[in-house]
Amino acid sequence: MKKILSIAGSDCSGGAGIQADIKTITAHKMYAMSVITALTAQNTVGVYGVAEVTPSFVAQQIDAVFLDIYPDAVKIGMVSNKEIIEVISKKLKEYGAKNIVLDPVMISTSGSKLLNGDAMEILITKLMPIATIITPNIPEAECLCGFGVKTKDDMQKAAIEIHKKFTGDILIKGGHLKECSDDLLYTKDKFYWFEQSNINNPNTHGTGCTLSSAIACNLAFGMDIKESIAASKKYITGALKADLDLGNGSGPLNHCWDL
Repeated sequence: MKKILSIAGSDCSGGAGIQADIKTITAHKMYAMSVITALTAQNTVGVYGVAEVTPSFVAQQIDAVFLDIYPDAVKIGMVSNKEIIEVISKKLKEYGAKNIVLDPVMISTSGSKLLNGDAMEILITKLMPIATIITPNIPEAECLCGFGVKTKDDMQKAAIEIHKKFTGDILIKGGHLKECSDDLLYTKDKFYWFEQSNINNPNTHGTGCTLSSAIACNLAFGMDIKESIAASKKYITGALKADLDLGNGSGPLNHCWDL
């Protein structure tokens, strides 16, 4: 059985973060492990509080995992301050972690800011360089490239600009586009589009967490980056089309739609 480690924040309502990652990994019939970086009080409506885990305890969790059950892939989600980011980077390099999928979580689906301002530079300089692939959505891509992204052409320009800071693969998610939900992969100086029409479902809580975890699973399984993204897109499309409707805001996906 392949083993997948998620390093992320907890979502007490179960739709995003560690909880979404564990559900996604389990749905892929793989073994899920977690390192919790923060506790959040949140639901489908918004984020009401964040309690960060100390960097030393994040390090202890990573040690406990790698010294006993070495993961085949690592997904990184919410990392809210620079000290935690530095610890994660140091430990993953120390253990030679592979198949690292970094979802640079900066803004929640409900619009709440989840990344401290001083953490951005450390994320770019310490964590992004060790990632196999990063998976920003359009608002996150705008933060990383420094200009507005409104069209598919803008997404390509953003990928080129982000690539100046990060030499790995870049997947810019197009869920915020008006005309479609096409995702763009930039790898080895080439563009690959994963086309997807908009799905009429307002319940998108945890889509970024779910997609990045699915990519980690597929990389661990042995797929290449394009195959991993294509399979992950198929999985998350099914989870959205299952039309689960929970909560008063942007509800969660049905992670078990294919079981």
